[in-house]
Amino acid sequence: MKSKAALAVMLLALGVLTACSLPRGGPVASEIIGQNKPEDIVVEEVTRASVAQIEKWPSAGWHGHYHWFSRQPGPNNRLIRPGDLVILTIWDNQDNSLLLGPEQRSAPLRPEEVALDGTVFVPYVDNIQVNGLTPQEAREVIQERLTPIAPSAQVQIEVQSGRRNSADLVTGVKNPGTYPLQDRNVSILSLIAQGGGIDGNVENPLVRLMRDGKAYEIPVDSLYKDPAKNVIIRGGDQILVEEEERFFLALGATQSEKQVFFHKERISAMEALSLLGGLTDTRANPQGILVLREYPEDAVRLDRSGPSTRHVVFVFDITNADGVFGARNFRIQPNDIVMASESAVKPAQAVIALAGSLFALNNVFD
Repeated sequence: MKSKAALAVMLLALGVLTACSLPRGGPVASEIIGQNKPEDIVVEEVTRASVAQIEKWPSAGWHGHYHWFSRQPGPNNRLIRPGDLVILTIWDNQDNSLLLGPEQRSAPLRPEEVALDGTVFVPYVDNIQVNGLTPQEAREVIQERLTPIAPSAQVQIEVQSGRRNSADLVTGVKNPGTYPLQDRNVSILSLIAQGGGIDGNVENPLVRLMRDGKAYEIPVDSLYKDPAKNVIIRGGDQILVEEEERFFLALGATQSEKQVFFHKERISAMEALSLLGGLTDTRANPQGILVLREYPEDAVRLDRSGPSTRHVVFVFDITNADGVFGARNFRIQPNDIVMASESAVKPAQAVIALAGSLFALNNVFD
């Protein structure tokens, strides 16, 4: 009896001594931020107080936010632009009209393309500026210019969209192509719908709009959820639907270790853990959640307005409310490494529990 108990104690002691050498999925916190870390790596504990200052630091990995704008609806009528085709029909009941032949009451004129300077040629009155006018406004201007030579003439106008009154769906939709804008209220979601919707093969889609030499981008989820983001398309716009390229890496004692792509503009440290399925109960150390980040050289500051060195390890203790709120307000940035460190205690606890089972089993057989 005593020999069995002594053997069990020896096994327990051996198990405790070797517990820390059991196979692990990641390091313990002391291996990353302990005394052996290089001097050019600093450790920042994240709390409610510190996270407010950290969030003011320069961004790492990207410009820090998406560039987008709010919707500005315009009137329902479209605007005439260079490249559009203007088709005029002249109606006149005068027998000796300069514009119509004998017995004619109406005559369609040859389609005229709006020139680069915004003018369109009208017989007997020369070029007329129509750029930026609605079709109704252009009709009134042409009618006024015709009145001196044909007082009773009436003008009917039709405008067909040219290249400058259309937009391109370049990629990421089912039917890419050039789409004419029927009026000034064509929104970006309406145009994407005309293109058959977003291609199902695009994961984590990001909508990029190219306008006047500038690029604007927004995740599709944000575009769907906020009507103010559903902007009005202008002639010449180009829309690309691409996969979001921003990501962070997840390692250690979480339910999954993987590359995680951003599905929205901001992901907090707490959200990052939830995206990974949470911590592994039998391995993780909730007092040692780490975020490893590398800043660009020009972000380094010596006055706490930025990191004091390029390489920073942020430490979270989510066993208390202060640490939880700090993690909730801490923003993960592209290329961050989110690491749930291994617990140095839980392997030994597992061995102790196993030893307890052995003692219980020993008592049963005795």
